[in-house]
Amino acid sequence: MELTVNGEDRQVPDGTSAQALLELLGLPDKGVAIAVNGAVHPRSAWDAALPSYADVEVLTAVQGG
Repeated sequence: MELTVNGEDRQVPDGTSAQALLELLGLPDKGVAIAVNGAVHPRSAWDAALPSYADVEVLTAVQGG
């Protein structure tokens, strides 16, 4: 299935969840927020499959000021 992740088109296995996407990207699951098609994707839904052709933004917390 195809997703756009942080502006980059990516092919991922069918049924990929937000949690699995983080693993594919090598990102931790703490200090991360995910938006799908412009809406916050709650952590309680991270195990559900993402929709095909979704626009996914992965944001990581950064320390500093």
